[in-house]
Amino acid sequence: MFHKLALIGIGLIGSSIARASRLKGLAETITISTRRQETLDEARALGLGDLYTMDPIEAVKGADLVILCIPVQSYGAVMEKIGPYLEPGAILSDVGSVKQHVIKAMAPYVPKGVHLIPGHPIAGTEHSGPAAGFPELFINRWCVLTPDKGVDPAAVEKLTQFWSALGSNVEVMEPAHHDMVLAITSHIPHLVAYNIVGTVADLEQDTQSEVIKFSASGFRDFTRIAASDPVMWRDVFLTNRDAVLEMLGRFLEDLSKLQRMVRVGDGQGLEDLFTRTRKIRRSIITAGQETAAADFGRPHGSVKTLEGPSGTVVLDGAPAPQIDTNVEVAHPVREHGGGDDA
Repeated sequence: MFHKLALIGIGLIGSSIARASRLKGLAETITISTRRQETLDEARALGLGDLYTMDPIEAVKGADLVILCIPVQSYGAVMEKIGPYLEPGAILSDVGSVKQHVIKAMAPYVPKGVHLIPGHPIAGTEHSGPAAGFPELFINRWCVLTPDKGVDPAAVEKLTQFWSALGSNVEVMEPAHHDMVLAITSHIPHLVAYNIVGTVADLEQDTQSEVIKFSASGFRDFTRIAASDPVMWRDVFLTNRDAVLEMLGRFLEDLSKLQRMVRVGDGQGLEDLFTRTRKIRRSIITAGQETAAADFGRPHGSVKTLEGPSGTVVLDGAPAPQIDTNVEVAHPVREHGGGDDA
């Protein structure tokens, strides 16, 4: 599909693009550029590319697809370097979690004849670095493209085909709308997760150790994304400030209503809210963006199972609802959260 794919940055997302592109044969040559020698050496040891360089200018020369996989606040400085060396007819894209800022940072340095098509693969894990990537990351996940209205439709279609070949469902969206949607579906959840872990960090040492010890349920699942790349998420909140504050305000209003229900003992109100939100959560599974497998599809070793009364499955002697104990999941449930971006 492409003669030369240049990846500027090679963390979770960049390395997953490299692995999937290699697996699918989407680029004749994959060139990888990073600013740190140790990261470049790790990518080379993993065999993620064909050419490796710390010079982004060298990386983009002759490339017909260039993808920035770096923290979004780095875009301006990198674009100033590589802009004059981008090939006419090349597609220039990225994987950042915000889009209005990205366009402002990239557009001034895009030479005539280069097609700027910002992108956001809504996929990731809480892990980061070249070794964290895997080729299946984008399968059945959405990738949003936010091209300007004046961009060549043929270039948009070619990039759409690229992401589709990686396994993604592709949607074209206005940049401002993207930033507002992602503020509530991704950015606010990360902010809340970071905050609740910060609350635990401020607790007395004895209580803190108990929280960590007994975090085998809600706290564990809810705060997984708080292990995500701190630099990436710092940049997300600083560059999508308006949308985040708008959605955070709505969230706080709803949280105040919930606080009042608890205070006044409004059991019916709580039940109505939980019923409505449970339906929304289940619709995510129906849409194929989550698994219905037991324990969020986490792989387990051998688990002792016995047949209890009326066919009830027994796990280690404890009755549990009927579940399919033969489900095999290659990877745990993964969400947007890691890095390079995610």
